[in-house]
Amino acid sequence: MASNKEQWLTTLYRSAGERAARFSTVSDLEIEPLYTPEDARFDYDEALGVPGEYPFTRGVYPSMYRGRLWTMRQFAGYGLAEDTNARFRFLLSQGQTGLSTAFDMPTLMGYDADHERAIGEVGREGVTVTSIHDMERLYGQIRLDRITTSMTVNCSASIILAMYLVVAERQGAGWDNVSGTIQNDMLKEFIAQKEWICPPEPSVRIVTDMIDFCCRRAPRFHPVSISGYHIREAGATAVQELAFTLADGVCYVEHALRRGLEVDDFAPRLSFFFNLHNDFLEEIAKLRAARRIWARLMKERFGAKEARSMTLRTHAQTAGVALTAQQPLNNIARVAIQALAGVLGGVQSLHTNAMDETLALPTETAATIALRTQQIIAEETGLANTIDPLGGSYAIEALTDRMERDAMAYISRIDQMGGMIRAIELGYPQQEIAEAAFRYQRQVEDRIKTVVGVNKYVTPEEIPLPTLKIDPEVEERQVQRVRRMKRERNQRAVKDALKQVAEACRSGANLMEPICEAVKQEATVGEICDVYRAEFGVYKDPAWI
Repeated sequence: MASNKEQWLTTLYRSAGERAARFSTVSDLEIEPLYTPEDARFDYDEALGVPGEYPFTRGVYPSMYRGRLWTMRQFAGYGLAEDTNARFRFLLSQGQTGLSTAFDMPTLMGYDADHERAIGEVGREGVTVTSIHDMERLYGQIRLDRITTSMTVNCSASIILAMYLVVAERQGAGWDNVSGTIQNDMLKEFIAQKEWICPPEPSVRIVTDMIDFCCRRAPRFHPVSISGYHIREAGATAVQELAFTLADGVCYVEHALRRGLEVDDFAPRLSFFFNLHNDFLEEIAKLRAARRIWARLMKERFGAKEARSMTLRTHAQTAGVALTAQQPLNNIARVAIQALAGVLGGVQSLHTNAMDETLALPTETAATIALRTQQIIAEETGLANTIDPLGGSYAIEALTDRMERDAMAYISRIDQMGGMIRAIELGYPQQEIAEAAFRYQRQVEDRIKTVVGVNKYVTPEEIPLPTLKIDPEVEERQVQRVRRMKRERNQRAVKDALKQVAEACRSGANLMEPICEAVKQEATVGEICDVYRAEFGVYKDPAWI
């Protein structure tokens, strides 16, 4: 006997006609015309449960936003440290509740502002940080034991974290009172973002050193933010973002366990970072599936006992790749919808992109509108009043189940290859992402997928937006500062400190203690990264060899 859904499909629905032959998400996941209990069959306690309890599908905290709103953490960073400090203090005055720091390309790649490779890039894409003095200026008048800070930096993350902790110490704060997150996800760099120094194995060793160090010395700090964001920005589907991110997490857990750490000692300080793209239901389902998969992996695979070890706490950011230079005011609507998905998906921290970020670093006005978007969602929509309001929706539960199945298939494949490092060496995730990006671009070019203002509803004239411009004098001022500091510091102390870092590289000792001492002696980001280059070698992408 045909089900009610089958009868409806063969009679009412098909007789009404369709405007397209196939409907699919941004990730090209085919969508049913209607979801019913037949599509979303689940054991409530096993698959959903209640917020704050395993498997955490409905949220990691019992009261979620009724107890405390998500952290509103707008990304900021440009020019000199004092320029970004002024933007930080402006955003805090407007109601932002956490800091998020963007660093310029030389800092991200481990070069000082006076290095020849830094020419033309100093302070352009983020704030320039070469020495401990820059870090002190960056967080001047901001007590680091009273605010949480996220820092988006990877291959030079160990040095930036050391500088941050030393600044906190100089402010009179104990490291055990300092909270925040440093991205430090090197596996994601090899998969998608391509900002690296050393090959995968020593890179993961440094990440593991930071996990170990923070467990012992800075227990409130998250030493790694396992990041799907950049994987998605590189062209991955939602399922690929989910799978590769969690597989990266598995790799870090395995290395920490091999180090001799107990899973319940370090797992609660692992955090995550996901992308929020345009497909509303897909993004909500992705976040719910992420929590459930991670909880099961931690409990069943790694034997975690504490609930905090099984909870996937995540920051999220609206999709930079979804912003368009054409009709940039449309980006305000895109960002609002993406942010809504993040809130309905249960994130703990959120950044909303500014409308002008595809053109330049955001102006103060654009950054304020992006922050106000979050505040309107929090204060005016009522979405924070109830927990997981879409839980039980046939469509949401069916999509969540499918995301989990498809992501676990990827994770199993990576396990069979020997883990994520081996998969990266084989080029597997890179190839999967490249193929997904190509498919989507073809769909946009063939107008199968619509991008409003780009391939549909195009207008001949654009309204220009004012953009933030970085004065070329910024670079010269920073270069002169760095050169003067290098001339005036205690050269013997710097040389001895760098020697200790090199010896730790060779001996296998934890690198963080000697790095903290090196930055106190005014060793720079570039000088410590040069030790990494000398001791561990420089990675070459297999695609370019």
